[in-house]
This record gives sequence, structure tokens and C-alpha cells, in this order.
Amino acid sequence: MTDPVLEVRNIEKSFGAVQALRQVSLSVHAGEVLGLIGDNGAGKSTLVKCVAGIIKPDEGEILIHGEKIELTSPRDAHERGIETVHQDLALIDTLDVTGNIFLNRELTRQPRFAGWMDKRRMHREARQILEGLHINIPSVRHPIEKLSGGQRQAVAVGRSVAWGRRIVLMDEPSAALGVEQSRLVMELIKTLRDRGLAVVLISHNMQEVLDACSRVLVLRHGAAVADIALDGVTTRDLVQLITTGAMN
Repeated sequence: MTDPVLEVRNIEKSFGAVQALRQVSLSVHAGEVLGLIGDNGAGKSTLVKCVAGIIKPDEGEILIHGEKIELTSPRDAHERGIETVHQDLALIDTLDVTGNIFLNRELTRQPRFAGWMDKRRMHREARQILEGLHINIPSVRHPIEKLSGGQRQAVAVGRSVAWGRRIVLMDEPSAALGVEQSRLVMELIKTLRDRGLAVVLISHNMQEVLDACSRVLVLRHGAAVADIALDGVTTRDLVQLITTGAMN
């Protein structure tokens, strides 16, 4: 197998007296979906935020294609081809779909109208991005606040596809969604995988993990207790790993 796209080595992070991560390591390859599971407070979101440049770890290393990198901000992560779909979506309700997809990446007219946003081109490219992912949005000019929960999530995932060149981190992308909306999100995750991106998926839905992932890393009290392939693994096995740290 080729070298991992993303490696995390012996990451530690404390918040005061609380040690959120204890010597956690993971790796994920191109075209792979790695499940990151554990009970509430296990350290999953903290680990993702370290890779996303939101939180600086106290110890440990993060590597992209074997190169050690320093992430001091989300912008650093974006520049390295790392995109994150947060549980709260990080969308701006008052902006339209296009505005959210191109947030902080606005296209400008050159050279005569330097500094002016090229809204026509942005609308066109936003439509192309969503159509290419089979995401059905009434109009890219619709404000985000007028979309359903599933459509909002699809826009957040579509943005990650558009800008994520290497790695997409997903923190509970189908939380609070209905069955059909969750199915759409799972299809988008498979699209990311098929495009050769490395995906890390946090989910409390064990069937969702089995359907989307080929491997899973289990965190318990801030430590990694298992890193296993999912061939032959059941939802009951995963629940046992989360609650006891072992599997029969």
C-alpha cells in the first residue's frame, strides 16, 4: 500500500487538568474512509480540530505525505488541502449557496475590475460543483437559511469536495438528519472516496460507519484502544469496543 496521505503521531492535548488526547496516532490513505468512533468525551472532535488547524496539540506530529507540517490556523489546513465539515456546518445563513461555497475564496474580476467579485462566474462554478455531486438545490442564489437540513449539509459537503485536495474531515455529518437526507450524505462520502480523497468520519451511527468505512479507530478516554479493518465486524462489536475497549 502507498504511504498514508495523513498521519497523526502521538498527539497529546490537555485543557487545564483534563487530558483530552493521550498519545493518539492514526493514518489514512487516499481513497479510504476511516471511521473515528468513541463515546462522548472520548476526544474525537478534539483530534479532528487538531488536524483542522483549530486547536494546537501540546505534543505529537502531523504529517501530509510523510512531510511534517505545522498547523497554526484553519487557513494553514486549507492551504494543505485539508477541509472540514463541522457538526455545526459553519455556514452563514444570510449568504446564498454560492457565497457559502466560495466563502474566503471569492473570485474577482481581472484586471480591469480588480477587487470586484465575479459573481456570475461564482454562480456558474457553484452550480457545476453541486451538479457534479448530484446535489439538488433549487438555486445557488437561495439563502442558506431557506434550505432544508439535508440541503444545508449537502452544501457543506459540496464545499469540502470543491476545495479539499487531499483530506476531508467530517464531524457527525448526518447528525439530526432524516433517513433520506442521511442517505444523500453517505453517497457524498463515497463520492469523496471514489475521487481519491482521504476521509476521516466521526459518527455515533454504527451502521453508518460500517456502510461508509473500511477501517475504524476507536478512542476511549482520550486514548486509541483499537485500529481495525471492518471486514466481518458487526455493530455489536463496535459498541463493545466503545464501551469496554475490547471486542470478543
